[in-house]
Amino acid sequence: MEAKAVVVTGSSTGIGASTAEFLIAKGFRVFGGVRRKGDGARLQSRLGNAFTPLVMDVTDGEAISAGARDVTRALAGASLAGLVNNAGIAIGGPLSHLPLDAFRQQFEVNFFGAVAVTQAFLPLLGCGDTATGKPGRIVPGRIVNVSSVSGKRAMPFMAPYSASKHALEAVSESLRRELMLFGIEVIIVAPGAVATAIWNKAGDSDFSPYRETAYAPALTRLMAYLMDVGPKGDPPERVARVIHKALTVAKPKARYAPVQGKFINWTLPNLLPTRFVDRKIGRALGLID
Repeated sequence: MEAKAVVVTGSSTGIGASTAEFLIAKGFRVFGGVRRKGDGARLQSRLGNAFTPLVMDVTDGEAISAGARDVTRALAGASLAGLVNNAGIAIGGPLSHLPLDAFRQQFEVNFFGAVAVTQAFLPLLGCGDTATGKPGRIVPGRIVNVSSVSGKRAMPFMAPYSASKHALEAVSESLRRELMLFGIEVIIVAPGAVATAIWNKAGDSDFSPYRETAYAPALTRLMAYLMDVGPKGDPPERVARVIHKALTVAKPKARYAPVQGKFINWTLPNLLPTRFVDRKIGRALGLID
C-alpha cells in the first residue's frame, strides 16, 4: 500500500523538520519545502527516500507552481493526504517606527505565502476532479495552518508577526467553511513558545534603529524575556505530534493550541479583563508605572 503523501513548507529546521521526521516515522511520504538545495539534500540524507525536497520559497510564485507540478508528477494521479503551511518568519519593533516594508515582508511570507501555496495544492487535496486516490473517487486531504498564540493575542512590539497570524487564522476559518463542499478539513495549530533555532536568530535581531526612541528600555526588557522563555519552550516534536493528530484523527478540532503551562499562559489571560492584562504587560515592560 503506497504511503500517504503530505507537503510541509518550511521544513528546513524547527517545527517543519520535526513534522517531516515524525510523519515519516508514522509511514507518510513527505514533500518538504526548503529554500536552499543544500537543506533539502541534508534532510533527505537524514530522513531517507520517504522525504522529497521541494526547493520552494513561499514568496516565489513560479517556484510554488513548479513544486506543485513536481508533486503532481510524483503522485501519478493519487491525491495528497495533507498540506502543512508552516513556513514563517517573525519581525518586530515599535509600530510607530517600523517601515511599512517590514509589514509587507512579514505578510509576504506568513500570510500571502500560505495562501499561494494553498491555492497551488488545492487540486491535489481533492478540490475538484483532478486528484483521485481511486479511479472515479476523490479522496479529500487536510490543510493544517501553523499559527501561534499570537494569532489570538498580540504582544507589544510584535505587531507585524501577530497581524500576519491573525490574518492566517481568519483565512483558515473562511476556507474551512468554503471547503466543506469538498470534504477538506482546515485545521489551525497554534503553539506557544517552541525551542527551535529561531531563538538564535532572535538574539541577533538588530534593534539599533530604536535605540534613541522612548521604547528602547521596554524593547530591552522584552528581548530579555523572550530569550529566557523561548529556549525553554516546548520541543518541536510536541507540535509535530499535534500536527499528525490534526491530519489523522477522525474528527479533528478546528483549532489546537499546544501551549506550555496552558492555564497560566493561555487560559487565564483569556479569562481576565483585557485592560487588566494590558496593565500587567505594561508594568512588566516598564511602559507604565
